[in-house]
Amino acid sequence: MTAYTIDFNPIIQLTDDQFYQLCRANPDLKFERNAQGELIIMPPTGGETGNQNFEFGADLAIWNRQTRLGVGFDSSTCFKLPNGANRSPDLAWVIQERWDALSPEQRTKFPPICPDFVVELMSPSDRLKDTQDKMKEYIENGARLGWLIAPGMRRVEIHRPQQAVEVLEAPATLSGESVLPEFILNLSSIW
Repeated sequence: MTAYTIDFNPIIQLTDDQFYQLCRANPDLKFERNAQGELIIMPPTGGETGNQNFEFGADLAIWNRQTRLGVGFDSSTCFKLPNGANRSPDLAWVIQERWDALSPEQRTKFPPICPDFVVELMSPSDRLKDTQDKMKEYIENGARLGWLIAPGMRRVEIHRPQQAVEVLEAPATLSGESVLPEFILNLSSIW
């Protein structure tokens, strides 16, 4: 399964509302939109990736319930980034004060905010370069910490603002650092 990019710009430039309506009218499809306004049709994940997303999300949710520092999101949430892209990270988290600053309408549709923390968990159909570019885009748009987890390669890339990407080979755990204080993600189940 492959992601497909369609450029409608020569014909029509979708407004944010039109993109939102398109997504709602096609609930069986997962769309993203890049900063150039091109529509990206994302394939569904397979069983292994879906299970890993679920498990990682549960760990983040438990930590968040205990700390009450922010709001967590799964891969079905689409964010409107400052550069105009609409992206759906596999996991995302926004600090509570930033989330509270959004209006109820903004929180209901595609929130116009870049998450503070994002995770992209590569499935076998994902291309590394595309996923790395997406991680770079999150950081350039305000994310403070990003994890690109590549189970098939047994490696993790840690993305941070104004720092070189840190590459770890099959780490047992990952730390949420100062962004997610005391959050530790156990990765032993995927290696």
